[in-house]
Amino acid sequence: MVASKLELMVLKALTAMGPWHGYGIAQCVEQISEQALEINQGTISASLVCLQQTGLDLLGGFVGNNRRAKFYCITKAGRKQLSAEAANWEWISGVMGRVLQIAERS
Repeated sequence: MVASKLELMVLKALTAMGPWHGYGIAQCVEQISEQALEINQGTISASLVCLQQTGLDLLGGFVGNNRRAKFYCITKAGRKQLSAEAANWEWISGVMGRVLQIAERS
């Protein structure tokens, strides 16, 4: 089970973008949220570590000028987890929406 909403967003970003490094994932989430979210490197790194334990693979690679970078990609288990968590989040959002629409009694 995904422990945080950020981890769910990370899984979704990796599904959409393919293998990517932590900074790129953070930028993607920020852009998709239209800068409503600001994600610092420590926060994204902690989420990636948690996700590695639940279905995320860590790949080694090189980025320009032979600088070593960690790339992350979602596994089959991660996709399954994403599907279940997304369905749960949509259900919770629907319930919350219905509750918030309850008219107040005068």
